[in-house]
Amino acid sequence: MIILTGGAGFIGSNFLKLLNQKGYNDVIIVDNLSNTSKWKNLVGKRFKYYINKTEFLKNLDKLNFSNTEAIFHFGACSSTSEQNIDYLFSNNLEYSKKLAKKAIDNNIPFIYASSAATYGNGDQGYSDNVYYDLRPLNAYGFSKHLFDLWVIEKGYDELFIGLKFFNVFGPNEYHKNEMASMVYKAFNQVKNSGRVKLFRSYNDDFEDGEQLRDFVYIDDAVNLTWQLFEKRIKGIFNIGTGTTNTWNSLAEHVFNTLQKPVNIEYVDMPEQIKNQYQYSTKADISKLFESGIKYDFLTFEQSIKKYINNYLNINQPYL
Repeated sequence: MIILTGGAGFIGSNFLKLLNQKGYNDVIIVDNLSNTSKWKNLVGKRFKYYINKTEFLKNLDKLNFSNTEAIFHFGACSSTSEQNIDYLFSNNLEYSKKLAKKAIDNNIPFIYASSAATYGNGDQGYSDNVYYDLRPLNAYGFSKHLFDLWVIEKGYDELFIGLKFFNVFGPNEYHKNEMASMVYKAFNQVKNSGRVKLFRSYNDDFEDGEQLRDFVYIDDAVNLTWQLFEKRIKGIFNIGTGTTNTWNSLAEHVFNTLQKPVNIEYVDMPEQIKNQYQYSTKADISKLFESGIKYDFLTFEQSIKKYINNYLNINQPYL
């Protein structure tokens, strides 16, 4: 049996699909569906049963983990603009600690989602060997950073698999609203208005739309997760491509895939995110490959075409 928290979410539901393809159907989904559309991400997937996160935590000490093969902990508040710090710490830090302790007590492999938001503005680089000097720019990144530090201080990085996801995009992200990827937003903007809106740059080193990101397609993200688990490789790893692309190139690929003329409008960045904005991210994936992982990523253009042609543009948005 596998426990998959956040199993109805973006990364979780894609990983559930991969588990099904690998023959794993005995999966317990832990999530909070409430009044969201996340339930659609579970349609067509195979799992044992679903349990609400609150009920799961309430009964955590009563659960029998004897037949649990692994715990994949992808459940979290992923909003980088969340202002309720107590909620973030409860959901992203304390929840993770409780589940991690259960994994330790029962000798169960524990695989959890961290984030590239832990790196802040990148002044300390993007190496997954650097921890204590990081300065996250938002409370979400800080909550993830604190759990990484707890894992390291306990020595659990030698037992767990931590995944610092960079800019992941692909099917089943639609419930995320403002936190959905720019690829998804750009597709809808082109369809609705024939143009894409991008933030102006407020950094003299970057022209408008030339801010850089390490974009990784969801298939690559979950396949890397599976490889690390299957090979029982322990540690905290960046899950990115090790390459960068600009927001302008993202928009251009979307326009080209839809066979539409490029039409980009640059708009003011909201005041509340100006001081939290990352102008360039690029995963250092040397540790990942040195661990024995071998992987060929889709190119950014290939990923966007796959997402749009296989899902968004044929009214088949769900995986």
